[in-house]
Amino acid sequence: MADLEAPLVRPKRKKVWVDYFVQFRWIIVIFVVLPISFTLYFLTYLGDVRSEWKSFAKRQKEHEENVKKVQKRLKERNPSKDGLVCTARKPWIAVGMRNVDYKRARHFEVDLSAFRNILEIDQERMIAKCEPLVNMGQITRATVPLNLALAVVAELDDLTVGGLINGYGIEGSSHLYGLFSDTVVAYEIVLANGQVVRATKDNEYSDLFYAIPWSQGTLGLLVSAEIKLIPIKEYMKLTYKPVRGNVRDLAQAYIDSFAPNFDDENNEKVPDFVETMIYNPHEGVCMTGKYASKEEAKLKGNKINSVGWWFKLWFYQHAETALKKGEFVEYIPTREYYHRHTRCLYWEGKLILPFGDQWWFRFLFGWLMPPKVSLLKATQGEAIRNYYHEMHVIQDLLVPLYKVPDALEWVDREMEIYPLWLCPHRMYKLPCKTMIYPEEGFEHARRQGDTSYAQMYTDVGVYYTPGPVFRGEVFDGVDAVRRLETWLIENHGFQPQYAVSELDEKKFWRMFDAGLYEKCRHKYGAVGTFMSVYYKSKKGRKTEKEVQEAEKAQVDTPYAEVDQPE
Repeated sequence: MADLEAPLVRPKRKKVWVDYFVQFRWIIVIFVVLPISFTLYFLTYLGDVRSEWKSFAKRQKEHEENVKKVQKRLKERNPSKDGLVCTARKPWIAVGMRNVDYKRARHFEVDLSAFRNILEIDQERMIAKCEPLVNMGQITRATVPLNLALAVVAELDDLTVGGLINGYGIEGSSHLYGLFSDTVVAYEIVLANGQVVRATKDNEYSDLFYAIPWSQGTLGLLVSAEIKLIPIKEYMKLTYKPVRGNVRDLAQAYIDSFAPNFDDENNEKVPDFVETMIYNPHEGVCMTGKYASKEEAKLKGNKINSVGWWFKLWFYQHAETALKKGEFVEYIPTREYYHRHTRCLYWEGKLILPFGDQWWFRFLFGWLMPPKVSLLKATQGEAIRNYYHEMHVIQDLLVPLYKVPDALEWVDREMEIYPLWLCPHRMYKLPCKTMIYPEEGFEHARRQGDTSYAQMYTDVGVYYTPGPVFRGEVFDGVDAVRRLETWLIENHGFQPQYAVSELDEKKFWRMFDAGLYEKCRHKYGAVGTFMSVYYKSKKGRKTEKEVQEAEKAQVDTPYAEVDQPE
């Protein structure tokens, strides 16, 4: 597709009542969502502090007791009478954009709400053992003062260990360490029969170890994970570099900002953190970070920017200033850098509160930000929810690094959404084929950023209202997402399932590989106990009959043939 092709011409759209409700939704956000969010954040913080006061031994003892309760609850289930197993978490609480429709079908609830403790920080093994409801804000409060961090720290405070493992998690360090699940060394899983197993890459449950990521909790209940820690320093030395040109030029500048030649493992220029934001079809800012000591940061002439203060310019807008003043370098306290996108939810905060980025609001009320995503979902009815599905896009496109130029062109033409977020990650060549996997033979192509053991991918984050909607034109968001999913399948890309998906079952298993997942479903008794990953991810309400029929059809399903053409 030529970069100079004009966007699609669309007719004008008539406004309906929902448009006006969305336009003035900020009233509910300010007077209802923000105060309740702040209260919940504060209560969660107090709970985290209370947990930190307990010794690791006491936390482990409580953990073992809670695991026994889960085992007992699973054994109480009568398969002939009770629905499929799922957690007792309310449908709207999840951070993802899906409204957890699968819980509308009859189901058998297991309460995991007590699993929110850091069980151990082992500085010798460089491992943090965490329960699934430990969130990123909690873990960084515990590790950063020790000059340690998880190898991959997802940006938003509310994201949990369980969600990042069973679903999807990435950060600016993923070009070195892979996705969040790639940094896990062991899972503690309660299987369908109540048995507790510890799965690692080299024990008898190694197949389960590789099958857990992206499975959405449909193989067993995750009750703890041992995650890799890395040594860090007190500051992040961040370089902001403006780039200009057409979208292909911007994509290549992004690639060149961090990606060495094939298999160049000793390139000292490879940064510790990478991200790029594309602000329009002709401008972007590449950011690369290196850990730095407090002694270096405080040297005369160096600028320290504490971006975590509530009154500070939102991070994406701060980075955008490089387009006017040119390349610059500053030092950001490491923990504040990790959570740089939390306060404004990337740039979604601008849509939620149109004046939220103004200096007066940031100074007076910025301490209330951000609104909890779960509360935003809880305060939207069915009509609002459908409106956002049709008129708003929140999707991540995981594509091979060399296909980023094509992806940017596609998004520019089909959706006209800006800013865009680019974040690289390694896709490892594993001993077995998992749900997501690199292109066959990638190691022979010797492309920039690849190694003999991992192909470099990129998350193209598409989060905002499309240009046609802003212009009052007709835009079919459902159709756009369908075409996006087709493009991903054709280009060996993947769609994280926290987002709203329009995939039917056949296309779902063309995008993802079903082999190992289905093998583990049967081997560990998940069929008939846990809903399949497709039906858990599927958009729309699920009836009990539909789910049961789908479970019966799991055996020898033809949709596991992922390479078959339509």
